[in-house]
Amino acid sequence: MSEQGSNPEGNPQAHVSGMPVIAVIGDGQLARMMQTAAIELGQSPRLLAGARDASAAQVCADVVLGDYTKYEDLLKAVEGSTAVTFDHEHVPNEHLTALIDAGYNVQPQPSALINAQDKLVMRERLTELGAPLPRFTAIESAQDAYEFWTLTGGQVCLKARRGGYDGKGVWFPKDESELTALVSDLTRRGVPLMAEEKVALVRELSVLVARTPSGEVASWPLTESVQRNGVCAEAVAPAPNMNPELKKRAEELGEKIATELGVTGVLAVELFAFTNDSGEEDIAVNELAMRPHNTGHWTQDGSVTSQFEQHLRAVMDEPLGDTAALAPVTVMANVLGADTDPEMPMGQRATEVSRRFPRAKIHLYGKGHRPGRKIGHVNLTGDDVEATRRDARLAADFLVNATWSD
Repeated sequence: MSEQGSNPEGNPQAHVSGMPVIAVIGDGQLARMMQTAAIELGQSPRLLAGARDASAAQVCADVVLGDYTKYEDLLKAVEGSTAVTFDHEHVPNEHLTALIDAGYNVQPQPSALINAQDKLVMRERLTELGAPLPRFTAIESAQDAYEFWTLTGGQVCLKARRGGYDGKGVWFPKDESELTALVSDLTRRGVPLMAEEKVALVRELSVLVARTPSGEVASWPLTESVQRNGVCAEAVAPAPNMNPELKKRAEELGEKIATELGVTGVLAVELFAFTNDSGEEDIAVNELAMRPHNTGHWTQDGSVTSQFEQHLRAVMDEPLGDTAALAPVTVMANVLGADTDPEMPMGQRATEVSRRFPRAKIHLYGKGHRPGRKIGHVNLTGDDVEATRRDARLAADFLVNATWSD
């Protein structure tokens, strides 16, 4: 066995005897922030990472290097674990089933996870549950695309069924010819597709729910998210200016989906809010994510229990924490890499933000610059929605550009 530092089997000495070992598959910022929560819970994460300098691998004491698409690498990471969980949904389901058959405690299980992996499967299952959805269809040919374009009067959003995120794998063709050409090209390359009808979007909302294997459910206040170029730029909780009846319906929908799909851990139900035929705000499901989610980062500083702590509690089937908000409003603003990285070091930028906004909580991911890349976020609590949004945006923008935009 080689010395620690190049040993692909990790660091068994990183765990205290008798305490839970959580195998986390994935090495991004979500796994990194799970590590922070695990420290306070007395849990010990073991990470399956692609590289030692990955976001989560920088801070986790027990790192197994490997490829999450290879079953033998998964086995190395989960050996001796109390529970297995994820910071993304891309592990092949056949591998997860094999781990369960081998006696490992996988949470969430593949029977639930498939609904976050395949957009068409999710929509078909949610239709069975009576959840509100835009019209959708499988797309297997240019003819399918043409027929759906005609059915919807050209209001078509084309999606890759698997693997898309942050605006990737989503297309909004401007006309029928662009749609059919796009479908012909993608199907020729073997990309499974679906399409859904575009809605009269007013805003986007997110319901964040946690569920344990034994069935306890807890949800956070409904959140509004703001997308820019297909990437979440901001989240505001509780969602402002909500009709109380619609808010209740959205939160109940999230809990129903978590229960009916058998989700364990954190579930994010992304919602379209749109204007219906009666001129009122209504909701439809957009996507599901079965792990901590960008729109839930506000919970780190704005809720009694963060989504990261709650996820770890849930996968261990421990009692869930209180999800009450700690302030009238919490705003999360993402730090997305600028086109050109400023000369001012990020550490100095963070100092300047803290000097101007002492109440701002800065969370950085240990990632180098790349245009548009999520490299951190800022949480800010307050009493006034617009004032808090303004200050959170100013703080995040300074971390991006090293200049004050006001």
